[in-house]
Amino acid sequence: MRETRYYKVAGHQFCISGEAEVFPLMSNYEPFYCDNISAHEITFALSVESGEAPEYTEELRQEDESLRVGEHNSGLGQEIICGKTANDMPVFEFRWWKQTAGYLVCAPDYNEGQIITTGRYTKMAIDNALMVLFALATANKGTVLFHAAVVSHKGKGYMFLGPSGTGKSTHARLWLNYIEGTSLMNDDNPVVRIDDDGLAVVYGSPWSGKTPCYRNVHCPLGGIVMLSQAPYNKIHRLNGIHAYVVLVSSISGKRWDTKIADGLHQTENALASEVPTWHLECLPDKEAAQMCMSAVTS
Repeated sequence: MRETRYYKVAGHQFCISGEAEVFPLMSNYEPFYCDNISAHEITFALSVESGEAPEYTEELRQEDESLRVGEHNSGLGQEIICGKTANDMPVFEFRWWKQTAGYLVCAPDYNEGQIITTGRYTKMAIDNALMVLFALATANKGTVLFHAAVVSHKGKGYMFLGPSGTGKSTHARLWLNYIEGTSLMNDDNPVVRIDDDGLAVVYGSPWSGKTPCYRNVHCPLGGIVMLSQAPYNKIHRLNGIHAYVVLVSSISGKRWDTKIADGLHQTENALASEVPTWHLECLPDKEAAQMCMSAVTS
């Protein structure tokens, strides 16, 4: 028997339909479950199906982090192939260790999609499909999906950016261990949305990497910190184009699609202009966390 369930992340509502056995795979979405939603309130809809692989022409092949969608399942072994069908429907093929987990076929405006699963890594296929649709369907709505760890402290959120292996999760844990009143909001894929008053708000999401932190929470974004490993601790403020470049490198999106790129640019420009952004060169120690906290909360 097929079911349809509704969820809300960062104020954007979406629905998922599939056979009943799909939903036990989706416990990370339960904090975001909602009901009594009308069709016009839906940002996008995903249908989970099994069937034949779609025929498509490859446009771009991205390995590991480069597309920055499905990041919570990435690391060595993940590959996302982007393409189009003969009638210009966007397609994403998700592979893990050279095995195809599923094919996402989307409407051109990304307001609906169908994930065709193969029976391998089904949860990975569904999670990646939802992340792709979320990132692309909300790109023109002042919303971006980050690859970052984020903590809350005294009513504000602080995001830590950097390539995989830089120490985002480690630095977040240092705050949790040494900065009183800190809590983890998300460990891999938080969402940032510019609200109607122009305020940047950071949200937890159903996608959180290796750390199971699926919290339906939000708060104003107080600061963004780009991390680099170093044999010392040093922090300095980034401004203008330097802040913008840091943000772009950590935001999910299909930038070769002009409409998507334009939407992301507007949000990235607003964030670079309004949210304090820092570069922390650091060791993985208590002093680094205390230095960072002192700078970004002052």
